[in-house]
Amino acid sequence: MARTLRIGPHLPILAMKLMIDDFPLADEDHAAPVPPRRRGAPRGLWLVALLIFIAAAAVRIYPSAGFTGVGFDEALYRDYVIKLDLVGLTGFPEICQLYVEDQQKEGSIAKLPPTRFLYVLTAWGCKRLTFGNAPPLVPRSPGFAAHDPALVSLHRVSCLFSILGVAAAGLAAWRMFGATALLGVLALVGFSPVAIHMGQHALIDGFFAFWATMCVWMLWENLQYPDDPRRLAGLALCGAAMVLTKENSFFVAVALAALVAVNRWAQFGRVTPRLVAVGIGGPAIGALTLVALAGGFGEFVEVYRTLVAKAAVLPYAIKTGDGPWHRYLVDLLIVSPAVLLLAIGGAFTQLRRHRGYLYLGCFVVFTYVFMCNVKYAMNLRYTSIWELPLAALAVAQLGDLTRRCGERQRLALAILLTALCAYGLRQYLLFFSDFGLYELVSEGLLRAVQILK
Repeated sequence: MARTLRIGPHLPILAMKLMIDDFPLADEDHAAPVPPRRRGAPRGLWLVALLIFIAAAAVRIYPSAGFTGVGFDEALYRDYVIKLDLVGLTGFPEICQLYVEDQQKEGSIAKLPPTRFLYVLTAWGCKRLTFGNAPPLVPRSPGFAAHDPALVSLHRVSCLFSILGVAAAGLAAWRMFGATALLGVLALVGFSPVAIHMGQHALIDGFFAFWATMCVWMLWENLQYPDDPRRLAGLALCGAAMVLTKENSFFVAVALAALVAVNRWAQFGRVTPRLVAVGIGGPAIGALTLVALAGGFGEFVEVYRTLVAKAAVLPYAIKTGDGPWHRYLVDLLIVSPAVLLLAIGGAFTQLRRHRGYLYLGCFVVFTYVFMCNVKYAMNLRYTSIWELPLAALAVAQLGDLTRRCGERQRLALAILLTALCAYGLRQYLLFFSDFGLYELVSEGLLRAVQILK
């Protein structure tokens, strides 16, 4: 039986009550965001944010998943960590070659490529730091899932970056929209069912979502503060890291390029030649690094060619990864209906008020267009990159809805945010603790809420 999560969602409201009279509900300047350092940090802001962040970290660290076995993806990542431990970085081309040879065998099924390098490398570094040269355990041996060095290291990395993703989303919201957005986004992302699930398993999507969120944030910062060396370096670093993490970086990179392209009309900020160069150079460095790690351009292309060829005929992908363009909306509506509906409402009310919301809304639209058109490759896990936009729009919509409360607006907003956190935690327990879901496909989600039986 799955263990019951004992950490309740009461911390956000208790913390936010401390600041009812201390922070503004909305920025008055809708034309262009004012840097937070000019507003001044309200008294107690960071204490409240820290309390929410600690609560979000706790629900990820505490083992609450109903599925305690080793998933298909987890087993493959574990295998790559073990191989990297054996051959070292200089032997990584051999790992890629073995992957290609295995995929070319008749009857073999599609497997995740070793070019998801940064996730594997980080887990390997964690393993070397905490377990040293400890050998892997025998699969299916007693306590295997909880004690295997490579698997435990992967779990720790996923958990850490799921936690860091909460911080990245909150800080990005603070920089873009102010104090209320910081606390609200921290709370909603912190108690997002899918985000918590990513931190409970050795899955790459939370790790990737962190780097994608950082890229979205860094591009915004560079649009507001053109040619700042630190911000340009941050964008380049995050772009390279994102490409080194997962092939889905293509969707995010194209979406970011589209944001730069539409800036001429949307006026998010100022595009400079240096920004364009860095925006291209960062991901290019990541791609060239992958080419070198694969052993050459031909080998690099072959890795992805075999992946695409095998994935297109994988029975499980054909059964679970297809659907209409609005499948992501349906799946999100099942798991996080309140946040999704508030975000949709926010899209109608906020996009014209502040360019930051338009920026985040365009990012979702641009990535959505690509993600819903990849045949047999739709999964709710991929929506982790939308945690920041959905939470920011939902918080803004809550601010509008509570304006009728007058002087009690701040209290009403704190109560509603706490209720959403409690509901998010309840949804997590329903889907991932009680029902024990591991893969986030529509059939499993519908069975968890008893639409299918």
